[in-house]
Amino acid sequence: MVTGIGVVAPGGIGTKQYWELLTAGRTATRTISQFDASAFRSRVAAECDFDPVASGLSQREIRAWDRTTQFAVVAAREALADSGVLGVSDPYRTGVMVGTACGMTQSLDHEYAVVSDEGKKWHVDDAHGSPYLYDYFAPSSMAAELAWIVDAQGPVGVVSTGCTSGIDVLGHAADLVADGTADVMLSGASDAAISPITVACFDAIRATTPRNDDPGTASRPFDRTRNGFALGEGTAILVLEEYGHARRRGAHVYAEISGHATRANAYSMTGLRADGRELAEAITTALDRARVNPGDLDYINAHGSSTKQNDLHETMAYKRSLGEHAYATPISSIKSMIGHSLGAICSLEVAASVLAIEHGVIPPTANLHEPDPDCDLDYVPVTAREQRCDTVLSVASGFGGFQSAIVLTAPERAAA
Repeated sequence: MVTGIGVVAPGGIGTKQYWELLTAGRTATRTISQFDASAFRSRVAAECDFDPVASGLSQREIRAWDRTTQFAVVAAREALADSGVLGVSDPYRTGVMVGTACGMTQSLDHEYAVVSDEGKKWHVDDAHGSPYLYDYFAPSSMAAELAWIVDAQGPVGVVSTGCTSGIDVLGHAADLVADGTADVMLSGASDAAISPITVACFDAIRATTPRNDDPGTASRPFDRTRNGFALGEGTAILVLEEYGHARRRGAHVYAEISGHATRANAYSMTGLRADGRELAEAITTALDRARVNPGDLDYINAHGSSTKQNDLHETMAYKRSLGEHAYATPISSIKSMIGHSLGAICSLEVAASVLAIEHGVIPPTANLHEPDPDCDLDYVPVTAREQRCDTVLSVASGFGGFQSAIVLTAPERAAA
């Protein structure tokens, strides 16, 4: 059961501001401001207006933690406060699972510049490095920080499967609760990788949008004019709780993680087969595990990266897995508003799916003005749609051929 939500996202810090941005259809993509990106092909990103002091972090924490960890800690504190579980769970029955695609990219990028004297020295001088340099190198340090916050002495770990990390980590955490290993899991994914090395990597394979003259509409999932994704950053952390544990303490239950699955295509690091078979297989398996029929779906939160290849692949996967129901199910991509935050985006999308169940509103696909005729499903263009959402599917596709799907259902189903 999901009993707490915490979010740091472009366009707003906190779950309330995040949901307001999504349902209003506002975009948070803009020209990169965190460094001088003028030399790069793509200079667009969705940045978080994040003030660590205003978010409650101390000067010591700010110095010790990379931006990725700062995001995760702030979101975790919000999720724990929302759930009310802190202090009432057994530490040995409490765990943490955190996902990330890139880890502490910004701090590693910065510290390498310091120890190499801006790249002038091949033999770096470690005397000038931060005392926290090892923590930046090891993503497990982020999981450890979250474990100390919640006093988690149960299972603690990291999942890093590229852009599907945010679904995969939540599915793994839910399994730990379901099999009785833990009563409470703090789980989600975080990435803050808007840095020169990341932008250069995606420039090299031309995956990001070059629409620099109009950053607010740069991300256009399922649109005929799409030409790549806009990089993003952020975090969503959820409290997952065993149903009986949540019920005994009178917790508010947002939704249940009813089923999930992941597949790989064993085909290409960046390529996708046109028929969408691997993603379709993940969707079908997740639905089967959740005991949900395709016709039961009220909404699909799409991967919708805004690349030519992915959006076609995804459309075919829905048709292959859902049959005629693919045409009747509302689908939308929130990457149109908050960009693609790599490993973190799937947790942000799951959080949005949970909030769609809670509020009965489907976020729109912003910037979808000229639908691609080959992407001919109901992709909820421009404007949010009020609709009861008892069963929601969220999917992800990542470099390396990873394909993941997760099913969320209204709490009434669990009670039944």
